[in-house]
Amino acid sequence: MAELVYPPVILFAKTMFRVLDLKLRVEGGERLPRRGGAVIACNHVSYLDFIFCGLGAQPAGRLVRFMAKEQVFRHRISGPLMRGMHHIPVNREAGRASYEEAVARLRAGEVVGVFPEATISPSFTVENIKSGAVRMAAEADVPVIPMAVWGTQRLWTKGHPRTLTKRHVPISVLLGEPLRPQPEDDPELLTKDLRTRMSALLDKAQADYPEQPSGPDDRWWLPAHLGGTAPRPPQD
Repeated sequence: MAELVYPPVILFAKTMFRVLDLKLRVEGGERLPRRGGAVIACNHVSYLDFIFCGLGAQPAGRLVRFMAKEQVFRHRISGPLMRGMHHIPVNREAGRASYEEAVARLRAGEVVGVFPEATISPSFTVENIKSGAVRMAAEADVPVIPMAVWGTQRLWTKGHPRTLTKRHVPISVLLGEPLRPQPEDDPELLTKDLRTRMSALLDKAQADYPEQPSGPDDRWWLPAHLGGTAPRPPQD
C-alpha cells in the first residue's frame, strides 16, 4: 500500500510534541517484531491513545493499522486521514467483516492495533477486555504485544475538557513480552492472561510516572486505588 498520508501525519505529531515539550517515554519497543504480522493490544484512557500507541511502534519502524469505529471514518476531517492511513473501520453491529479484514492484514505482515476494552476506561485501570485480539492473532499465527499508555488522559479524555496545548506533560508508552496464541488455546484464558499483562504494564507506568497531581482538584487523572478521584472500576 502506498503510504502518502501516514508519514506526514507522524511528522506533524512529532513536531507538535516537540513544540509542546511533551516528555514521551517509550519502553520495550524492541519487543515489537521489525517484520511480519503482530497485534498490539493497548489500554484506553484517552481519545489520543492511538497516536501514542502508534509512536510506540516507531522504534521498530512499524506503522500500526488501528481498528476504530466506523463513525470516525465518516467524519469530514478524520475520515480522509483514517482512510489514507489504511486503518480498519469497525461496524459494531456487523463486526465480522472488520475482524476478517484485520486477520488478512496480519497475514500480509501488517501490525494491527486494538483497544480490547472497546471504550475509554473512566477508572484509568484495565477494565474487562474482549477476546478479539487473541482470537485474530491465533487465526493469523502472529504474536500479541501488550501495551500500556499513561499520561494521555491529562490531555483529552472522556468527561473532562480538552487541554491539547498543555505543555511539558509526561507520556509513558510501555510494551510487554509477546504472547503467542495458538488455534487450540482457550481464548478466554488467553484473554485473562493478556489483561493481567496489560494491567502489570499500566501499574508500572503509573508507579514510574514522574509527576503527581498539583492539588486536590487535580487528582481526577489518578485511579482511585492510587488516591485519585477517578471512579472505581466495576466489579468483574
